[in-house]
Amino acid sequence: MGPAIPRLVVAGTASGVGKTTTTVAIARALRARGLRVALFKCGPDYLDPTYHARAVAGTSHNLDGWMMGRDAVLSTFAAEAAGADVALIEGVMGLFDGASPTGEEGSTAEIAKWLEAPVALVVDASGMARSVAALVQGFAGFDPGVRVAAVVCNQVGSRGHLDILRQAQAQANRSTPVIGGLPRDEAQSFPERHLGLRTADEAALPEERFDHWGAQAEAWIGLDALLEIARSAPALPQAAEATAPAAPAAPGTAAGGAVTAASGGAQQRRARLGVAFDEAFHFYYADNLRRLEAAGAELVRFSPIRDARLPEVDALYLGGGYPEAHAERLADNAGLRAEIRAFAGRGGPIYAECGGLMYLTEAIRTLDGRAHPMVGLVPAEAVMCEKLQALGYVEVETQTRTILGGAGLRFRGHQFRYSELRPAQPAPAPLEPPAAQASPPPPAAQAPLPIEHAYSVRRRRGGQVAREGYWAQRVLASYVHAHWASNPLVPEGLVASAAAHRKELGR
Repeated sequence: MGPAIPRLVVAGTASGVGKTTTTVAIARALRARGLRVALFKCGPDYLDPTYHARAVAGTSHNLDGWMMGRDAVLSTFAAEAAGADVALIEGVMGLFDGASPTGEEGSTAEIAKWLEAPVALVVDASGMARSVAALVQGFAGFDPGVRVAAVVCNQVGSRGHLDILRQAQAQANRSTPVIGGLPRDEAQSFPERHLGLRTADEAALPEERFDHWGAQAEAWIGLDALLEIARSAPALPQAAEATAPAAPAAPGTAAGGAVTAASGGAQQRRARLGVAFDEAFHFYYADNLRRLEAAGAELVRFSPIRDARLPEVDALYLGGGYPEAHAERLADNAGLRAEIRAFAGRGGPIYAECGGLMYLTEAIRTLDGRAHPMVGLVPAEAVMCEKLQALGYVEVETQTRTILGGAGLRFRGHQFRYSELRPAQPAPAPLEPPAAQASPPPPAAQAPLPIEHAYSVRRRRGGQVAREGYWAQRVLASYVHAHWASNPLVPEGLVASAAAHRKELGR
């Protein structure tokens, strides 16, 4: 068995019941008591971890059963929770919701089982009294392998309302008590975007908001009882030293491995890798960045919004985010866009995901119909749509050699996007100036690269297969958000490509 780490899964009966608010409130309150709190998020979500990070001034790590596999989940949790007084794991959707309607794969329940962690169930108790007992009974008895040890009632109307809920649950089942709740407080709620919360940036969310919820947790939730439940978790199960691939064996497949570059200690620096990081680009799994560093990369952040020049780097990593929300500022920074085009022209490796792909297109067309010029390496426009265009898990197999490695590499990820790629629309012809004031024609823009599809992408639900992964020269861009715990060879391949380019430049 592994170490004894006090831990608790904060799960919900459904999406939108207040899991993030509850997790943040409890974490902030425990930190105010002087405890070291490690935070984790079940599933592929990028946004909730930004709230976790603000709550404890630290990094939150994703634990995704389908993308990572059991051993990578266990090894990541053990490494990142080491030394903490307590670990809180926020669930995804409802407790038993996951990648399949008939199984636990990809669910919070699966993670709770793997970690052998007790569960605190968050219930939206608005307009509810005795029915809370029936609801909790259904969740607590649904799977004997999941220990629902406590209930937190969100959106309660008053102290009296919370007392009614406590009494109803105590009469039905004293072994799963209501240990507290949080009052309805719309003025202090966290703002939402698309299917979930907005990013927890300091400009939009002052520290006082987090302090408020920490104080609410201290006043309304039995934190001592919660800690006692967390400390009742047994010694952590150990990850296997090796694991079978998550997919049938293929060249370069090493999905789900617990023994990875990330767990083997950082190598000597082999290359400098520029990571786009600002308001427009910030969707990165902490585990992915750790694996790049362990493979020998020095990560150098830069801002496509503000920086006029690229830093001296050997490869670029353009993650996801909200480039559409900052399209005008990205377009205005023509100098940095030209720098990236020139970097690609010199054979520099560029890897881009979702928002990064959008940035590499010729333009982003926002919902108001305006086209904002972008880098221009992918011959298409990224067009924003009112409705969601893709959502769900996918498995990728490379069809040709890329900057990630040879053909046949398999890895897992997910898609979540409101944009689609369409052929670029020609810009309207400018009005002819008077002959006396005619100016010389502008220099010809660098043409987009000829693109081929490097990926075969299979959807987890439905099994449909599509060609994707836009590949040209040493530029690889895709709508897929990859988690490299599914194949540790992928980050190693990207760092190797960066190191090879560094050698070409004689650095």
